[in-house]
Amino acid sequence: MMTERFDCHHCEESLFGKKYILREESPYCIGCFEALYASTCEECGKPIGCDCKDLSYKDRHWHEACFHCSRCKSSLVDKPFAAKEDQLLCMDCYSYQYSSKCQECKETIMPGTRKMEYKDSSWHETCFICHRCQQPIGTKSFIPKDNQNFCVPCYEKQYALQCVQCKKPITTGGVTYREQPWHRECFVCTACKKPLSGQRFTSRDEFAYCLSCFCDLYAKKCAGCTNPISGLGGTKYISFEERQWHNDCFNCKKCSLSLVGRGFLTERDDILCPDCGKDI
Repeated sequence: MMTERFDCHHCEESLFGKKYILREESPYCIGCFEALYASTCEECGKPIGCDCKDLSYKDRHWHEACFHCSRCKSSLVDKPFAAKEDQLLCMDCYSYQYSSKCQECKETIMPGTRKMEYKDSSWHETCFICHRCQQPIGTKSFIPKDNQNFCVPCYEKQYALQCVQCKKPITTGGVTYREQPWHRECFVCTACKKPLSGQRFTSRDEFAYCLSCFCDLYAKKCAGCTNPISGLGGTKYISFEERQWHNDCFNCKKCSLSLVGRGFLTERDDILCPDCGKDI
């Protein structure tokens, strides 16, 4: 009785009594399988035979003994590693060669750990702290000054100008009056409390007033119309025996003739032109 042949699918040599490998249901002798399908080791360039472990990473293959750190040569089998520019590195070598150094403690920031970065500098998350209160800044806003970082409250306490009125920090804008800083909303008329920022104002005894309040409180009153004579903006007025008149109000009581630059007579609180006063 004839026995069915059992041959290598590639070289057709008989496989009876020999080791073989099935690939896609076809048998191959060891030599043919390794020649056709064995991976080439990235490290030594030799085929990875059937009797060896084939360790692979991103379509690259190594013998188990060749799978080591490119820098210190320690084995990477069953250990964490990093790939950089086609090189495999153990975590210690990778950190030494490529990881950032913490600006605060000067230690390596290990891969996979959280870090803070600002202007080409790096910190461990726990080392990125406010210079004043020593508390971690985390993801909160901060202000750098003189190579040191401050949380916003500490920066305001240490460096921000304080408003003369409310004593709180001025973080944006502000008004300077008599070389002292004010919040815009705090710089108000001493009398009516209306904001003076962007408005014309004047002062008395170092207190600021809007023009309306200043005139009401301190300006001399016109003897003719009784309204204030502000003297601001070039207003002209006439003064006589402790009384004042607006130029337009300095008129004869009887005929209303303007007496500016003319002679005049007085009758009690009234002023008269010479013609109206000749019968006094």
